[in-house]
Amino acid sequence: MAVHQLSRLDARRIAVRAQLLDGRRPTGLLEVVRHLTLLQVDPTAAIAPSADLVAWSRLGSSYSPAELDAALADRTLLELQAMIRPGEDLALYRADMAHWERAERGQLPGWRASQRDWVRANDACRLDILDRLGSSGPLPSRELPDTCKVPWRSTGWTNNRNVTQLLEFMVLRGEVAIAGRRGGDRLWDLAPRVYPDGPVVPRDEALRTRNERRLRALGIARARGPECRVEPADVGEVGEPAVVEGVKGTWRVDPSLLGQPFSGRAALLSPFDRLIHDRRRMVELFGYDYQLEVYKPAA
Repeated sequence: MAVHQLSRLDARRIAVRAQLLDGRRPTGLLEVVRHLTLLQVDPTAAIAPSADLVAWSRLGSSYSPAELDAALADRTLLELQAMIRPGEDLALYRADMAHWERAERGQLPGWRASQRDWVRANDACRLDILDRLGSSGPLPSRELPDTCKVPWRSTGWTNNRNVTQLLEFMVLRGEVAIAGRRGGDRLWDLAPRVYPDGPVVPRDEALRTRNERRLRALGIARARGPECRVEPADVGEVGEPAVVEGVKGTWRVDPSLLGQPFSGRAALLSPFDRLIHDRRRMVELFGYDYQLEVYKPAA
């Protein structure tokens, strides 16, 4: 397969267009989320929550936060690992959820093995949580029992937050899900009560589909990158190979975005907007060194 030769301007336009930030605005919230594949949830809201900012930057004044609330309430959109995703996309994650549980019985490297061991050590608490949700859910985490025998240890803000950490692993196991929110509190319930019914997509097929959709949303991305626990920045071997003038290495590009006309517009972006989320990509393609210092050490 021929390798596409792109200027930096070409690459920038592909990235902006893929993120629905060019002159042609989308027409509705579901169109935006299905194309971008996600809206990131973050409690910081100096102006507005990030999910609303991302939607507004695409849709403009036609967007109302009530639309997002309604889509989450009727579960057209669902929250999974701090990302709002189309409800139908849950089928792409269920095989991984089943595999996480099986993988516990095998050999796992690094931090994954320590997570497995911690969940095993607190299996009684996991069962207590399932029992409480089964009889009384949906519930906020503070109303769930903390019967953990081994506390969660961390140098960060999650230290000793046993129930919330166990819930996150139970999400990865496909046992619990976020059923909604009450104020700023997440409400937890048994996953079968929240997730839509439907066939499970096999793991390899699901991974390729997720990579294809991520590349369509990013336009241009690396085939390989650092491991990310929630949403990768790389896309594997989907799309077609490309090189960008003045940038080392090869990229993968969505061929449907090549050679397309482009018109720009001004847009205000959330710090978590996917156009700028990958800081290295921003430097390489846009020559813009963007750091969110709130997550950096004081030095």
